[in-house]
Amino acid sequence: MKKKSNFKILNFFDQRDLGTFPRLILSSITLIVFFYSVPLIINFVNQNNNEFQNKSKQVLAYTLNKKNSGIYNDENIDENDLLVDIFSLNDLETDTVRLNASTIKQLFDDTNYKLDDVREKKLVKPVALTLLPNEIRMIENIKKRKEFFIQIVLPLVLKENNNIKLDRKRLFNIINKSNNTKLEKKWLQAKYKQYGVSSKDLSVLKIRMDEIPVSLAIAQAAKETGWGTSRFALEGNALFGQWTWSGEGLKPKGVNDGGEHKVMKFNVLQASVRAYQRNLNTHKSYQNFRFARAELRDLGKPLDSLILSKYLDKYAETGEKYTEVLRKIIEQNNLKDFDDAKLLPSSIDLESLI
Repeated sequence: MKKKSNFKILNFFDQRDLGTFPRLILSSITLIVFFYSVPLIINFVNQNNNEFQNKSKQVLAYTLNKKNSGIYNDENIDENDLLVDIFSLNDLETDTVRLNASTIKQLFDDTNYKLDDVREKKLVKPVALTLLPNEIRMIENIKKRKEFFIQIVLPLVLKENNNIKLDRKRLFNIINKSNNTKLEKKWLQAKYKQYGVSSKDLSVLKIRMDEIPVSLAIAQAAKETGWGTSRFALEGNALFGQWTWSGEGLKPKGVNDGGEHKVMKFNVLQASVRAYQRNLNTHKSYQNFRFARAELRDLGKPLDSLILSKYLDKYAETGEKYTEVLRKIIEQNNLKDFDDAKLLPSSIDLESLI
């Protein structure tokens, strides 16, 4: 093939009555440029193909345990600023006592915490557990296992939504004022960093600083953990299967030691919930999710998990099939009953029981 190409090049120059020496130089230069360009073109194509890999579940390429900086480049933000409050949660004492399932059930009974009552009265007891019980795997009755899992996760999700709700209320108060105090400006700067808004655009911050429907969060936790039975949930408090490419984590089966992704570990369940919400509220893969949520807000409609779940097709490799599974989990388990539930304030009696 090389000889044939060379012949064509020489024939091209013959037709233009060029001398032998100039023809030889030009044909040589052409061949050199051709063979030098091919590897560059191939490399460029490969790099572009790599960009289409689904890394949205990565959240951020950060290491919670060692606090190393990663490669999260959305708007050139500093990921340490983005995660400082998650670091603080994850830095809680690691020797937290893991209660067994029977003790947790007794705690629920003692505080009269029942899902049937929550569905009717919309009030949730503030039982915030830090670890899942290992015995959750041994609950053979699927319905009872699901209810037990929901009882554990529900207060955690509501607590994080309450934090966002309070921040959002304060944000609107600041927006509606013509002049802001130094304290308000300082708070606003901190929230810009926390939500990765390097442009310091209030409209962007308003869209990002919003709640995740309770039913959607529970459905994703159920899907990612097998209703609390997965190794990642029990060993790493990972309720949402978030990935990390650096630092400590749990390696999925079948992944070599060569450095593929790991499932991120957390010291407490609450940190996992907060990291999940921060993921959906900041990662570029969920921009359409946030826009759809903002549109529901503008129309004065509730945050419908069945609508918003359609925009989480990038959360898993299965794409639209993943969103279909989420919708089935929400509908089959009547999870939307918990969307308007309220978390009761903690009491001294409850804390003494814990």
